[in-house]
Parts: sequence; structure tokens; C-alpha cells
Amino acid sequence: MALVSRGFGRRRSATTDDRLPPGQYDTGDQFPVLSAGPTPRTPLAEWDLVVRGEVAAPQTWTWEEFRELPRESVSVDIHCVTKWSKFDTRWEGVSVDTLLADAGVEGSYVVAFSDGGYTTNLPLDDVTGGRAWVVDTYDGQPLAPEHGGPARLLVPHLYFWKSAKWVRGLSVRPRNEPGFWETFGYHDRGDPWREQRYSGD
Repeated sequence: MALVSRGFGRRRSATTDDRLPPGQYDTGDQFPVLSAGPTPRTPLAEWDLVVRGEVAAPQTWTWEEFRELPRESVSVDIHCVTKWSKFDTRWEGVSVDTLLADAGVEGSYVVAFSDGGYTTNLPLDDVTGGRAWVVDTYDGQPLAPEHGGPARLLVPHLYFWKSAKWVRGLSVRPRNEPGFWETFGYHDRGDPWREQRYSGD
């Protein structure tokens, strides 16, 4: 998989909003795109979403079945490890709580996996309790491929690399296993308010 540079550009901002974590700037109306590798474009007829791993009952939804699940609208601030933040982003999708409800989860961690081979790891506590969603709509429109469409994970309280683009499932694990960026030195958890950008931060 080809890698992109970290792209940690510096840009001054006059924003002093207390919603801005340390080291971040307000990107305003822009929605920067940073990806590792080419943008997958999986036809919806071939798309599905799965929950597997340490579960009593693995789950699979086709695109149509996923769209019929109970949906939520959320408005959240997002924060990229490359230092931009974007306020009041509006999304729609299905909460991870709903996706895991009937799976019989037996592990304490998840690895989100995506088209293109991307993975990222999260403690179960960071994706449950109303803290994470699989979203397919941004700002009232179908989620564009460059932003992770047709569906991406949304974990807004962590740096945005944890919100895996082009997500195809969650694998529940008994122990923590680093994902793609985590194996390249990014922080294991990625809390923007603690500036957990790299391992050791």
C-alpha cells in the first residue's frame, strides 16, 4: 500500500474557540482529504458490513439491510491528526451500539477494517455508549467516496484516522491489536485533547 506523507502543514488561525483542542486550527468551510492509497469505489450491490471475531453471533448486512437499520443524526466536531479541526459536521448513520446489539460481544477491543486494506484499532468502550457510528450521509448528501463513502466509521472524540473510511466491518478482539497507522508510530488511542498523535505522546 502506498503511503501519503503526514502532511502536517502549519496554518495560523485566529480561532480561540474552547472547542479547539491544543495544536489544532479551524479549517472553516474546507474539508481536507488525506488518504493512504487509491480511493476504493465498491458498487453498492457488492457492499456489505459485517461484525465478526469474538462474538456469539456474527452479523452481516447488505447495503439495503444496513439502510433499514435504526438511524441517527449527529452533529459533531472532528479533529484530524494533521492539525485541522472542523466544527458542527452533520452526519447520519447507524450507531455502533445498534450494530453490536445482537452479536453477543465477548471481546474488549475492535479492529475496524475497510476496502483497500486499512485497519484501525479501538477499545470497545470508545465505540459504544453512543460514541461511534457507521455513517453514510454527510451534510444531507450521500457520503462522497473521497470522504469514505459509501460508509465510514465516525468516532468524533478521537483523531479522525480512527474514523475509518470505506469501512466494511468490525472485528471484535480479546486483546488490543494495532491497526495500520498505529503500526507506523501513531498513538494507540488518539485523544485530541491530550495531543495523542504519536506513540509515547
